[in-house]
Amino acid sequence: MSSRGDHQTVPLSVLLKRELANEKIEKPEIVHGQASQSKKGEDFTFLKTECERAMGDGVTTFSVFGLFDGHNGSAAAIYTKENLLNNVLTAIPADLNRDEWVAALPRALVAGFVKTDKDFQEKAKTSGTTVTFVIIDRWVITVASVGDSRCILESAEGGIYYLSADHRLECNEEERERITASGGEVGRLNTGGGNEIGPLRCWPGGLCLSRSIGDMDVGEYIVPVPYVKQVKLSTAGGRMIISSDGVWDALSAEAAIDCCRGMPPDAAAAQIVKEALQAKGLRDDTTCIVVDILPQEKPAAPLPPPKKPVKGMLKAMFRKKPSESSSNVDHEYMEPDIVEELFEEGSAMLSERLDTKYPLCNMFKLFMCAVCQLEIKPGEGISIHAGTSRSVKLRPWDGPFLCSSCQEKKEAMEGRRLSGNRHSSDSD
Repeated sequence: MSSRGDHQTVPLSVLLKRELANEKIEKPEIVHGQASQSKKGEDFTFLKTECERAMGDGVTTFSVFGLFDGHNGSAAAIYTKENLLNNVLTAIPADLNRDEWVAALPRALVAGFVKTDKDFQEKAKTSGTTVTFVIIDRWVITVASVGDSRCILESAEGGIYYLSADHRLECNEEERERITASGGEVGRLNTGGGNEIGPLRCWPGGLCLSRSIGDMDVGEYIVPVPYVKQVKLSTAGGRMIISSDGVWDALSAEAAIDCCRGMPPDAAAAQIVKEALQAKGLRDDTTCIVVDILPQEKPAAPLPPPKKPVKGMLKAMFRKKPSESSSNVDHEYMEPDIVEELFEEGSAMLSERLDTKYPLCNMFKLFMCAVCQLEIKPGEGISIHAGTSRSVKLRPWDGPFLCSSCQEKKEAMEGRRLSGNRHSSDSD
């Protein structure tokens, strides 16, 4: 029989070594670079690593990268660069643990994009911007996008993943149908005599995109609601490329990745821009951000045996998130050819994107506008489902709720009323 004094304690040095090993496994090294060639001066970038977030058990960090490709002026791109991150973070409830914070990001990104657009419209400026906005928390990448700038990822094994959507009307039938159903028109530029040229555009305004921030002169059916995708890398890491359409009009994803293979991020971004200019010339602002998500130095402590290699059809494919919490797999060692898809949604309807079906709905304050985060007095909030097929079954406490101003914005985006802020003919 052993006595209490026989119990062997673990030396502090061993505990610290284990903690360091876990930290190196859980937190990748983020290395980034960017390059651009300007023609109109309307591309802007946002690069910020080591953003601090206070949690109940201390402070943790995350990284943010954004690309804003402006059109009809730079005002929308500059305003979005300066305000979007704060609007997103404001939409996340306080006192969440890491897993809850990561899971809250998709909903908060939708609210942040819409609030940024709404606030910019109040300035009555007519420019617009595409947005590709990336938040990296450890091995989880969350991407929100409107417009035609794109974000791609190459895993360490070599699989290529598309983390953004293309909202060009020319290649997105669902968006064309949504716009026409909301009261807009889609067609090519008519030069007279029945001759039509160029890409498909939204009229009035003539914008080639179905989603953006700004563009108050085009119509509310050009919405700021982003496509959001969230994935988890294996601890082998990968390379992410965020570029404006000046790159993607000239290079395929494979060509962009291959032309800079083995280069550090700064040189890689410069090479991608160079290749794009050689292929098409400088027709537009051409900007590229390259982000390497790298495993830190392998810890000295022994690692658990890796899982069996995944072969055949599973290579370079997303693996759907298992039903259990992602916290259960934080310390697992996936093979490098597996990227785990945690979330994907592209609907333009706020009633779907801010729905109470969201798994963390109980964490969001009931009497607070789901978009602008202003407090609402009981009884004054308007349910996000008002005017939908679900409205007949609503109870007084069935949120989320919108303030009257954000409800007007929602109705205008859905084509159910005209907005007083946008003009239907000035940009013809």
